[in-house]
Amino acid sequence: MNKPRHHLLSVLVENKAGVLARVASLFARRGYNIFSLAVAPTDDARFSRISIVVDVESSPLEQVIAQLDKLINVVQISELHPAEAREAELLLVTVSVDADRRAQVIQLAGVFGASVIDVGIDALTVMLAGQPTALDDFENVIASYGIVELQRTGRVALPRLGASRGTSVAGLSAVAN
Repeated sequence: MNKPRHHLLSVLVENKAGVLARVASLFARRGYNIFSLAVAPTDDARFSRISIVVDVESSPLEQVIAQLDKLINVVQISELHPAEAREAELLLVTVSVDADRRAQVIQLAGVFGASVIDVGIDALTVMLAGQPTALDDFENVIASYGIVELQRTGRVALPRLGASRGTSVAGLSAVAN
């Protein structure tokens, strides 16, 4: 069985200015490749969660985790195994489409569970949220219509309910009440 090339890290950090810049510069200094990055505050205003999909061919996962753990604002690092996590991503795509093919694109969007969010004379903008593989499939199919612009967010993930809560590799030493 092949080892996965990408690993998803869920990093709980203090919600302070400059924390994301420190994390990003750590990756840049060490030459680590980030495949995907998403960050937002959690339900507790003191913390933000950074979801990082790490390309482990550019550096060993253990080394990435050890370097992240050294950052003072990092509270907890968990590796989320794909089989034990719910991942999601958002895709926005503007497709060039004339009036004759517009219905086809709208029907295709419906098959994938996407929504048409903007309509122009010769283009449609479609939004799809879901598992990254489903977005890949949609992107491959819709490409034949002519992609004008495309934007994807980074992956976000949480442990599956009933599954282990991820492999905690560093924890809760940085923040007290």
